[in-house]
Amino acid sequence: MINKDIYGTVLKDCFNGKKDIALLLHNHYGEAEDYPIEMFFRDECTMPEAETIALNLCKGRVLDLGAGTGNHTLALQNKGFDVTAIDVSEGACEIMRIRGVKNVVGADVFNYREEKFDTLLLMMNGIGFVGYIDDLKIFLNFAKTILHPNGQILFDSSDVSYLYEDLDRSADPYYGETDYQYEYNGEKGEWFAWLYIDEFEMRKVALECGWELQVVYQNLNDNYLGRLTLKS
Repeated sequence: MINKDIYGTVLKDCFNGKKDIALLLHNHYGEAEDYPIEMFFRDECTMPEAETIALNLCKGRVLDLGAGTGNHTLALQNKGFDVTAIDVSEGACEIMRIRGVKNVVGADVFNYREEKFDTLLLMMNGIGFVGYIDDLKIFLNFAKTILHPNGQILFDSSDVSYLYEDLDRSADPYYGETDYQYEYNGEKGEWFAWLYIDEFEMRKVALECGWELQVVYQNLNDNYLGRLTLKS
């Protein structure tokens, strides 16, 4: 039987002090990779620069999408923000509540329309959850329904062209569309789609959907922090 929340199982084991946790991430472009467990539990002082900049750019009411264990939510909560954490993983939501996150929603964001926000925060390549380019367009149009008129989307992503030799950037499907599968203790989860999108493709998709992209930060590893606002 497939464990539909291997991610949540790993988070709970790590949170409860289990040692030598090995989480594998299978993909369709190469060998399975060890997922860095230490990324799950961090405070603001150990976050990469892109994430700390994003936290400082947050404004108003914030929705932390794919909040995981609540690292970014807790950092914002400690700064006095009205912030809600949302994640589809029951295990992740359980841990966030234990860690002290005040507002936790266990749901798919597309099914959550109860409130409006000023900032949508998607860290650790969180915007990749959409899946593929066409799904990104659906999300960008949906985001308009849960953001206030002057709201913003803060996200980070990467150009993963380095993974491919003789890459044709114009080829279909887009090279940043991929699929992953978690494996933990010999148990595998379901495959899920994930998107890494370079800034030029993101700018094109954003404009098509009525958004403007500002690249706020970029490092030498082709990772960047983007801010999306609606075109005036």
